[in-house]
Amino acid sequence: MDLPGPFPLVTERRVARGCPGQEWHPRGFTGPHAFLTPPVGRHIFSGEAQVRLALLPRPALRRGLSRFWGSGLTYFAYLDEFGHIGPYVGRAHPRYNESPVFGLAGYVLPSQEVRGFGTWFFQRKCELLGFEIERAGAHPALWEKKGASLYTATNVARYRELRTFTNRLFNRIEALGGFVFYVGIAKSAAPGAHHPNRLYARVFLEAIKRIDGFCAEDCNPPETFALLLDEHEQRLALVAEAARSMYARYERRRHLIEPPFHLESHRYQTLQAADWIAGLVGRLGATWAAPDAWPENEVFRRYFERRLNYVSHRSGIRS
Repeated sequence: MDLPGPFPLVTERRVARGCPGQEWHPRGFTGPHAFLTPPVGRHIFSGEAQVRLALLPRPALRRGLSRFWGSGLTYFAYLDEFGHIGPYVGRAHPRYNESPVFGLAGYVLPSQEVRGFGTWFFQRKCELLGFEIERAGAHPALWEKKGASLYTATNVARYRELRTFTNRLFNRIEALGGFVFYVGIAKSAAPGAHHPNRLYARVFLEAIKRIDGFCAEDCNPPETFALLLDEHEQRLALVAEAARSMYARYERRRHLIEPPFHLESHRYQTLQAADWIAGLVGRLGATWAAPDAWPENEVFRRYFERRLNYVSHRSGIRS
């Protein structure tokens, strides 16, 4: 199911050769995900390489060596909800006043970078929120701070440490060959016509479509991905929707290797990082959709909007 054009910002970059983190020069790709490319004019099949080549199955030789020599990346996409799933009438409405947007946000990383990134995020979380962790008396690996509680206008304006950490987080994801990702909708349906589960499924399938498109079109050769989400009460229905999209007759999502995995966020540092990004995107989305109703959120635009646009791919919030 396609959604109409982005609101109000969309960032969509394509990599001419290879995936994020690679650079092209006469000797081939460089960067954290470089493919094994021989120097120009030099033969690589000598010594041990000849033995390795002889051991490859004949079908692999007919298909080419890219999947057996330095390629075959799998990306992990960690996403969490931003905004609010319920209807929105206005900020002054006595009941439907939570957020004008809803969507999924997080980041996408090469699978081999996930363990190191989780450790890095855990260390930064302990530095940034050590006082709260100690006061809670919980093991820091099992303690979480929700992104919507962390990224408030007051916290961003008051604490330089939070602003510095956020830019370090974006830099880290980019340096590891990943990118920030978000997709959402500015809600317009009247309360009586609003269907939360249908809205979630719509955003969910659009997220799969866009990340699948990244793997198919922006990576050379095409890559695969796994999707990891926070626990959801409609998990069985979402898994079924994902399976249908993977094996559809038309527009099949060929690069999603399995239906999504649903995780307990307080046990996964990587999913907590996605929740923090979702908290930030939710604040920005509210001010993009209804700037007059959320004037205090301008502080998020001032400190983070430009950097978020730079590190995100195939992302946007639609009206």
